[in-house]
Parts: sequence; C-alpha cells; structure tokens
Amino acid sequence: MADDDYNDIDMGYEDEPPEPEVEEGVEEEEENNNNDDVPAEPLETEDREAQVSKEKTRKTSKYMTKYERARILGTRALQISMNAPVMVELEGETDPLEIAMKELRERKIPFTIRRYLPDGSYEDWGVDELIVEDSWKRQVGGD
Repeated sequence: MADDDYNDIDMGYEDEPPEPEVEEGVEEEEENNNNDDVPAEPLETEDREAQVSKEKTRKTSKYMTKYERARILGTRALQISMNAPVMVELEGETDPLEIAMKELRERKIPFTIRRYLPDGSYEDWGVDELIVEDSWKRQVGGD
C-alpha cells in the first residue's frame, strides 16, 4: 500500500465536526422563551414537603451503626490519602484517619448510606442526617 493511498483514507480523527449554523437573532429569541414554562412558585416547597414525608416513612434507625462508621471513615481516609480535597480546616492533622474523623464529627463527609431492607427496597441516608456515637473519641484521645 502506498503512502498516497494511506493519506486518502478518512479516519475521522483529524477534523472536528462542523459547528451548526446559527442564524443571527435566533439566540436572543431562544433566551427569552426559555423561562415561559417555569412556574411562578419556587420548587423548594415541593422538595421540602417530599423530604419531610420521606423522613416520616423511614423504617430504619437514625443512628449510624459501628459498621457504617468504620466503612465511612476507612473510605474517606483512603480518599484523603490519595489527595482528595479536605472538607474541614486542618489544625496540624496529617493522618488521613484523624482528618476523616474530624470531618465526620463536623458532619462534612459528602457520602450517602444506602440501607437495604428485607423486602428488597432501600433507604438512603446522608451522613449528615445520622446520629454518630462518640465512642471513638476515647481511642483517638478526643476533645
């Protein structure tokens, strides 16, 4: 196969797809029409009502188990050890597990716990929603 034949093959990698042609003035009309379907009432009230009803229908305990705590601290410490952003102010802590414990104490860990129920359904709890026992303070020499 000659070099000229190879160059004639279109691999589709070199050229970017052409941008769609936009008529002038069309953008302004689209921007003005985007808000026509938005209801006048804010959607936050619906979200709040759904959250309150969800809290009432939850079946599992609002206490974090020692197994959930261990998994959350281990997972978060691993993330911190691999240079994930820290969600709390550091005061000289360098150990990832200590930093994870501080984040948990201040309810700053952005995790969701999924608890499966015997019927196959599940409940999602944010770490900030659960009550955490402070038994680990004795192990670390807490406050």
